[in-house]
Amino acid sequence: MIRVLLIDDHEMVRMGLAAYLDTQKDIDVVGEAANGAEGVRAATELNPDVILMDLVMEVMNGIEATKEIVRNRPAAKIIVLTSFIDDDKVYPVLEAGALSYLLKTTKAKEIADAIRAAAKGEPVLEAKVTGKVLSRMRSTADERRPHEELTARELEVLQLIAEGRTNTEIADELSIAIKTVKTHITNILAKLEVDDRTQAAVYAHRNGLV
Repeated sequence: MIRVLLIDDHEMVRMGLAAYLDTQKDIDVVGEAANGAEGVRAATELNPDVILMDLVMEVMNGIEATKEIVRNRPAAKIIVLTSFIDDDKVYPVLEAGALSYLLKTTKAKEIADAIRAAAKGEPVLEAKVTGKVLSRMRSTADERRPHEELTARELEVLQLIAEGRTNTEIADELSIAIKTVKTHITNILAKLEVDDRTQAAVYAHRNGLV
């Protein structure tokens, strides 16, 4: 039996969810809370497996409540169930430790299925949220500078290239074989997306690596 706690400041929402979930043979609604602070206390007292969490609530909002519950009851899986899909709500609550994010327009059966998935540790995200997360991941990847992909050794080699050292001098400086130096240089040029060691040296100077 999956033990579920409902945290929402609208009584009718809690009543509707509880009424439907009580028809599910494998789900047991063990408690309700009208705000985040009550929810944190209830999570400690009732030890639910899954928590349905609203976000916009007085006293303590869903983001803060999620942080507290994840800190105190890390085994509990939190499903956000809200009417909002703004960036200032989606990202903070997922970063706080919420497993899933659904909108209140989600069908009752889909909510029940999300609860079952959460009990197994499987996330379920509203399609729009998935799009936001993927877009942010792509944006973050685009912001990464090429030299951040270099290993510590490759960065050392790049710095020596920027100082005008020859392959032999680099090999002597780092106590490695010339063949190894050449391999590092090949990797450096590929990661920086430059054609030769001169361009690599220019890149190093422009990015303050030397």
